[in-house]
Amino acid sequence: MSDVGWQAMLPSDPLPWLLASAEPAARWVTLVELLDQPAGDPGVRAAHEAVLADEGTRELLDRLPHWEQPQRISGHDAPAFAPNLLHLLADMGVVEDDDARIRRLLDAMLEHVDDEGRFATLGTLRAKSEPRWGALLCDTHAIADVLLRFGRGQDPRVRRALARAAGDLADTAQGRAWPCRPDDASGFRGPGRRADFCPLVTLQALRAFARVAEAERPPRLLEIARVSLRAWHARGTEKPYLFGHGIQFKTVKWPPTWYGAYLVVDVLGRYPALWRGGDSRPEDRRAMAELAACLVAYNVSPDGVVIPRSARQGFGSFSFGQKQLPSAWATARLGVALRRLEDLAGDVAAVDVATLGSSRGGSGTAVPPRNRASRG
Repeated sequence: MSDVGWQAMLPSDPLPWLLASAEPAARWVTLVELLDQPAGDPGVRAAHEAVLADEGTRELLDRLPHWEQPQRISGHDAPAFAPNLLHLLADMGVVEDDDARIRRLLDAMLEHVDDEGRFATLGTLRAKSEPRWGALLCDTHAIADVLLRFGRGQDPRVRRALARAAGDLADTAQGRAWPCRPDDASGFRGPGRRADFCPLVTLQALRAFARVAEAERPPRLLEIARVSLRAWHARGTEKPYLFGHGIQFKTVKWPPTWYGAYLVVDVLGRYPALWRGGDSRPEDRRAMAELAACLVAYNVSPDGVVIPRSARQGFGSFSFGQKQLPSAWATARLGVALRRLEDLAGDVAAVDVATLGSSRGGSGTAVPPRNRASRG
C-alpha cells in the first residue's frame, strides 16, 4: 500500500466520523477493513457483538431462504438472491458461526451441483413452469464465491466448481473470458450475444479466484481481468447487452449487487498487477484511476461521505437504504474498495471526470450527490 491513504481520493476525510458512528456495521468495517484491527481487539469484539444485536442484522438473517425452495427472484441482482444476502451479511462482519441458518444454507448450497460440478439453484423459467435445478454461470460463480468467503474453500465440491469454472473459459469476441453459457438441462441462457463475454459472470469468477492462492487460479488470469477493463475502454463504441457505462453504472445502487463501477473497482482492485509491476500497462492504470474517480464523483458528497442517490427497496431501516441522509456503512464500504487502489491516489486526483467520454449515447456529465445533510 502507498503512504497516501484512501482518504486522499475523497474531498474530505470521513474516518473520524466513521469511528464515531452509531451504526455497528459501519464501525466494524472501519475497524477491521480500513484500520486492520484484529478480531480480538476489544473495540472489534464490541462492534461485532453490536452488529449481531442490531435489529437490522436480525432482519437480514430472517430473510435467508430455504435453498430447496424455488428462488423466485427477478434476477441475479435481486437482494433476495441468497448469495447476495450472504455477501451483505459478510460485509457487515457476520460469519458462519454467528447463526445456524447461515451454516444450513451453506451446507444446502454444497449439495446441489450439476453433472460437471457447477453449483445450481432451484427456480422457474416462466411464471407457470415447474421449478427445476439449473446451473447458469451466474449461479455457480456467485455460489462458489460466497462459499469461499464463508470459509468453505477446502470442500472438494468448491474446488471442483472452481476447476469447472476454469474449464468454462472461452474465447469471446472481446478476448478470453466467461460468456453467458446455456444451462445443460434446459438450454436456457441469459440475454446477450452468444459470442460476447458476460461482464457480470466474468467479474463474479474473478472475485472468487481472488480468494484462493495464486497457484490455484487459471493461467493468464490477468488477461481475463483486462477483458473486463476493455469494456470500459470501449464504452464509447461498444456496449455489452444490458451492461452500459453511463450514470447508472457510475452511481452505486445500495446494497450493490449488480455490474457497475463499484463492482469493477471492488473486484479488479484485487489484481494490483493490472496497474503496478512488470506486467502492468499504462492504459489499464489509467482505466482503474478513471473508474475510481467516477465512483467518487458520482457517489461522494463534498464532505467526503456517501449520501445514497439510489437504493434498493426493502432496506429502509438501514442507512444505505435512505436517500436523504449520509450512510456511514456505505461510506466505509466504498472506502474499502478505494483502499485497494491507494497507490493510484495521485492518478485518481488527476482525472477530470467531466472530460471523460461516456457510454455510447451518453453525455458524460457527472452528477455528484448533493450535500443535503451534514454528517450529523
